[in-house]
Amino acid sequence: MLGKNPSRSAKERILVVDDEGNAREALRDILTEEGYEVVEAGDGEEALLLMQSFAPAAVLADVRMPRMDGLTLLLRARELGSDAVFVMMTAFASVEAAVEAMRAGAENYLVKPLDVNAVLVVLEKALEKLRLQRDTQNLRERVRERYRFHNIVGDAPELQAVYEVVKRAAPTRATVLILGESGTGKELIAQALHEESPRRDRPFIKVNCAALSETLLESELFGHEKGSFTGAIGRKEGRFELADGGTLFLDEIGDISPALQVKLLRVLQQKEFERVGGVSTLKVDVRLVAATNRDLAAEVKGGKFREDLYYRLNVVAVTLPPLRNRKGDIPALVSHFVEKYGKAYGKEIRGLAPGTLNALLAHDWPGNVREIENVMERAVVLAKGPELNSDDLPPTLRGPRPRERSPGALIPGATLYEIEREAILRTLEMVGGSTSRAAEILGISVRKIQYRLKEYANGGGNGGEEAAEESTGSG
Repeated sequence: MLGKNPSRSAKERILVVDDEGNAREALRDILTEEGYEVVEAGDGEEALLLMQSFAPAAVLADVRMPRMDGLTLLLRARELGSDAVFVMMTAFASVEAAVEAMRAGAENYLVKPLDVNAVLVVLEKALEKLRLQRDTQNLRERVRERYRFHNIVGDAPELQAVYEVVKRAAPTRATVLILGESGTGKELIAQALHEESPRRDRPFIKVNCAALSETLLESELFGHEKGSFTGAIGRKEGRFELADGGTLFLDEIGDISPALQVKLLRVLQQKEFERVGGVSTLKVDVRLVAATNRDLAAEVKGGKFREDLYYRLNVVAVTLPPLRNRKGDIPALVSHFVEKYGKAYGKEIRGLAPGTLNALLAHDWPGNVREIENVMERAVVLAKGPELNSDDLPPTLRGPRPRERSPGALIPGATLYEIEREAILRTLEMVGGSTSRAAEILGISVRKIQYRLKEYANGGGNGGEEAAEESTGSG
């Protein structure tokens, strides 16, 4: 008999299901002596009831039982959401039934009469796999919680600075101006400002100023009275009214006309306005967040944007970095969008084939996060297997086809640089793109991983600057 497993810090729960009482009792005694917490059931129906309160880590179930057999028990347990590992027990003549149960999700099977050592070895291996799965899931949850701020993915220093501004500005009523290229996530920052504010339970209203003509935009913002213009068949409340008590997000604020700039300035200064064609003055309590991909300071100098409005909007400014300046966040973004669209399209994508992440790192992403989201959605849709490869990417991103080889196969004849690159990229995939977690696992610094990712993106291949980097204290 094997000795007690010293790695188990707490008793793990085992459910033994067998219609033979003597067999159940023998297994109970053996497993209890090994340090497990054991309960018994005489058939599948009794076991299913016990599982709802006992929540076992593993189930040792006979294949052939009255009322409910082992295979049906397994399928019903999965329907109820149990992640317990199943080990089936069967007589030699019923091995085929045990194999069928494994196809349905059982971890292994044992042939009666049972060998005690075999029982303990198979059970411990099954439990070790379950622990690994649970640890991986917990790690993913921690990574998601730490590095996703209202669906904003990344832990680059530039983004951390943005998070800090959002956390400080959100509780106030200060107007915030979000600057950055198209596709960098300005709307997500506006949403985060609202969700972190005392107004979170009030409306969050969005308007794209570039999508509407001047007349329509004025009506959208301030509302209109019946008959105020052709087609105004009734009174309409504007977005400022709808956002009363909450937050109004004006995207592409740099596109509004000079006339509308005057009206907007009045609302910001006096908190009041009239509907189009109306005479009644309306007062609102709205927190304004604006965004643009234009250089508003240059627009002010060029006479295209009012200076007084610019300063009213620019109380707190947040500048979102383009993706090309934070390529260390690409693994995390890829993981996020693969998970998102894998669920949306019912596909189980486990990761990326060798070389695929290199191709993604090498691209400059002029469309920023919006572009990488579109690329990853396309890749998930086109994927033929559980791994995304270069064939699933647009032709402009594919580059040369990498050699398909495992990390172990890299070692004979490979340079240390190649081995290190494989280790970094594979570890990043495993931890959902978190550079800090990957650094912890690999025993190197976050700065070194970010340095390497930039190097891979720029096509570096020999690590020639290693000495210079190490002299700064990285790794």
